Amino acid sequence: MKISEIIKLWENDKKLYVKKSTYSAYLLLIENHINPYFADKEQITEEDVQKFVLTELRKGLSQKSIKDIIIVLKMILKFAVKQKLLAYNEIEIKFPTVGEKTDLEVLNKNDHKKIINYLQENFTFKNLGIYICLSTGMRIGEICGLLWSDIDVESGIIKVRRTVQRIYVIDGETRHTEILIDTPKTKNSIRDIPMTTELYKIIKPLKKVVNNDFYVITNEAKPTEPRTYRNYYERLIKRLGIPKLKFHGLRHSFATRCIESKCDYKTVSVILGHSNISTTLNLYVHPNMEQKKKCIDQMYRALK
Repeated sequence: MKISEIIKLWENDKKLYVKKSTYSAYLLLIENHINPYFADKEQITEEDVQKFVLTELRKGLSQKSIKDIIIVLKMILKFAVKQKLLAYNEIEIKFPTVGEKTDLEVLNKNDHKKIINYLQENFTFKNLGIYICLSTGMRIGEICGLLWSDIDVESGIIKVRRTVQRIYVIDGETRHTEILIDTPKTKNSIRDIPMTTELYKIIKPLKKVVNNDFYVITNEAKPTEPRTYRNYYERLIKRLGIPKLKFHGLRHSFATRCIESKCDYKTVSVILGHSNISTTLNLYVHPNMEQKKKCIDQMYRALK
């Protein structure tokens, strides 16, 4: 049996158990990367996968992107072994050593204050979304999916309950994109975030006049999609003379300021909706030499 046939069986099985957005992402990786390289094979060896990795690296694909493809490929192979369609074959992939990770792109403190001040003085519903992101660390899809009913002024919290995204749909021979309103990324992403005093002051009077069934950043019954909102944000920071920064950099900026303010890591992780605290630690916590020295001194004193 060819790998392409096994992939089809796996797709039909997987469709029953994963979110539509996840399934769509899997199909895209299969169509663009896995099928072109492996479809006509009848067995996949470790050597085949290693060659594939090196080929994709030479094409300029990042290690993270390739690792995502390998995860899907291994799921397909595991399914094939379980169904007795392929013999088990251990696959351990090596990646070339890369230099140290570059620093996260975040707003410096001056630019952070600059954009906050601008948003406070120039109210629009779209600007409010950016302000909410800088005050809560919410993802762009979560901001786009935020309804006025998700904001509880009595308790002063924002409930993250949905996300908006555009997905690529593969249906037989047809290809199209569609807007999907779905639950957030993971179960940990469904969360309640307290509002800052400043955000609360902006939101409270608005809640008296808005329609609870409308989306916050459009103030209409229909949401905007992340791509459109991202374009608006990019034009805004360019107009403010702030160095180019991805929208996701606002989330990183919020988290970085939390860590700098000595917030405990577990709380930051929960606010961000990370599935595991290790994600928070790996992204944002990088002890400097002074902190390392203090740690070692504390350990030594404890021995006395």
